[in-house]
Amino acid sequence: MKFRRSGRLVDMTNYLLQHPHELVPLTYFSERYQSAKSSISEDLGIIKQTFESQGIGSLNTVAGAAGGVRFAPGVNKQDAMEEIGRLCSIMANPDRLLPGGYLYLTDILGDPVLVNRIGRLFAAVFSDRKIDVIATVATKGIPLAYAAANYLSVPVVIVRRDSKVTEGSTVSINYVSGSSKRIQTMVLAKRSLKEGSNVLIIDDFMKAGGTINGVISLLEEFQANVAGIGVLVESEGAEERLVDEYISMVKLTDVDTKEKQIHVIEGNYFQFLKEQGEK
Repeated sequence: MKFRRSGRLVDMTNYLLQHPHELVPLTYFSERYQSAKSSISEDLGIIKQTFESQGIGSLNTVAGAAGGVRFAPGVNKQDAMEEIGRLCSIMANPDRLLPGGYLYLTDILGDPVLVNRIGRLFAAVFSDRKIDVIATVATKGIPLAYAAANYLSVPVVIVRRDSKVTEGSTVSINYVSGSSKRIQTMVLAKRSLKEGSNVLIIDDFMKAGGTINGVISLLEEFQANVAGIGVLVESEGAEERLVDEYISMVKLTDVDTKEKQIHVIEGNYFQFLKEQGEK
């Protein structure tokens, strides 16, 4: 089917947005729209300029016979500030305070629009790293992991507290919880992760980092590499942080159960976003 240029631009943009981090040969678009490669290159130049000016992401050209174009989702600082500012406001709502000083996060993790935005923020800050798979711990980290995986175009593996017969043979380790200092167990199916994979760890909440540290130890059993760590909320005031390098959206600074107040600020996300922009 022959497309007019306007229709070609719309369809090509939609295709790139739906296939992030996929190398698309120019011949594919040329045959799809029955157009010359020179026309396709001009169209891609327009899309590239729009993506980058609007903070949608970057469109990178790979030269050579096996080359093409690859779209990497991104976010501009203003959009990120608005999203994280909105998250801080939502988190600070005293209605989400639970007995024991815990926060109710299920409504956030169950909101597909909000989770999708969070996934985009994670994908944007980790887009320059080689990532083969995202790992998360069941159960609350799962929506965040899949949202980020959608933008990074990688699979998700789920670390569980106990083995499931449907997952076949597993690898298990014992680890010490960072907050309670209790010995706990986590397992991962053997066939879910290839040796030497570059893994991005995504989780919903981190206090001392014992769970994430346990995931790192489990990944070592697969000779996997930790490509990065991203958490939605980190808690300030942990006596001993077991994880050094991580990216957080929101930092929980204080919970006053008596006055029913939750104090949250921005996490360290913008520090890493700035470093990425300076590269």
